[in-house]
Amino acid sequence: MTDREAQIFRWITENPMISQEELAAKAGIKRSSVAVHISNLMKKGYILGKGYVTSGPAYCTIIGGANIDIGGMPDEEPVEKDSNPGRTLLSLGGVGRNIAHTMSLLGLEVKLITALGNDLYAHRIIESCEALGIDIREAYRAADAATSVYLYILDQTGDMRMAISDMRIYEGITPEFIAGKMEMINRGKLLIIDTNIPEETIRYIGENCKAALFAETVSGRKVKKLLPVLDKLHTITPNKLETEVLTGISITDEKTLRQAAQALLEKGVKNVCITLGAQGVFCANAHTAVLLPRLESRVVSTSGAGDSFMAGLAYGCTRHFPLKESALTGLAAASITVESADTVNPRITVQELLKRAGMEEQKPAEE
Repeated sequence: MTDREAQIFRWITENPMISQEELAAKAGIKRSSVAVHISNLMKKGYILGKGYVTSGPAYCTIIGGANIDIGGMPDEEPVEKDSNPGRTLLSLGGVGRNIAHTMSLLGLEVKLITALGNDLYAHRIIESCEALGIDIREAYRAADAATSVYLYILDQTGDMRMAISDMRIYEGITPEFIAGKMEMINRGKLLIIDTNIPEETIRYIGENCKAALFAETVSGRKVKKLLPVLDKLHTITPNKLETEVLTGISITDEKTLRQAAQALLEKGVKNVCITLGAQGVFCANAHTAVLLPRLESRVVSTSGAGDSFMAGLAYGCTRHFPLKESALTGLAAASITVESADTVNPRITVQELLKRAGMEEQKPAEE
């Protein structure tokens, strides 16, 4: 789907009764050009026929971590090997769960496949997902294993100092377990995986997934699991360190940043978003290569910012935004998230997301 087709498809999805004349006026092109784009959308299967009945599944699937986050934030610069006055934080977390939570708050239907024990933490996660409308029925259940816990320490500014994760339970998400879910997964709009799941499972998913496959990289150590499936990925969101691991390119300036992004594209990834913290995000595909600055926010905690970026990016993709605009909604989601002590800001909404992103109707090149 071209950028212009995506724009017209989005307007039709929002208003199936819109006329070709109205579409032409919104796009600033001739009605005959609109007719050509609609014809192309019908040929590609996005529009099923008269009345602009659009096709496509209703839900997104996420395979990844769901755990309890236990955090600590000191009042002042932390002192090593000593007790530091501050406050403790207890919240639901896990990369996959955080992404699912944010996407649900943005109005998307979500199915979460994760691994849970038979303990109080698991019951808390299930209750929260059910309250949010997240379908967690396909989760792997292990009666003899503990639900994973993520323990982290922030500094006095809210930046992470260190973390320990106990995620052994995810070894139960095997290729054999996922094989029974593939038909459901392939009917979805897209699939997001995080690298907490085993490498052999990631490889199996890459070989069998027909939905658009997004990958959340998680860490420099775990990102190596994606090397065998880079050519299967629709979108990847590594940070600077993870990009260096994937490409072998040391990123020291914008030139080497662009080289690293291009290397990922040459390995088969369709869309690359390299997250750069305070410097924003560099996004690239066959048509775009642009560095987008971080959106201003009042930082309380950066924990969960990367997960919310993926959720906002996925939201933009479900709306058929071009890569740059999808990355902007990702940056907006991250900007809203860091204003909360929780890993997911419960106050995030579509209206606030688009407002924070400064989203306006886009006008591609004149035709």
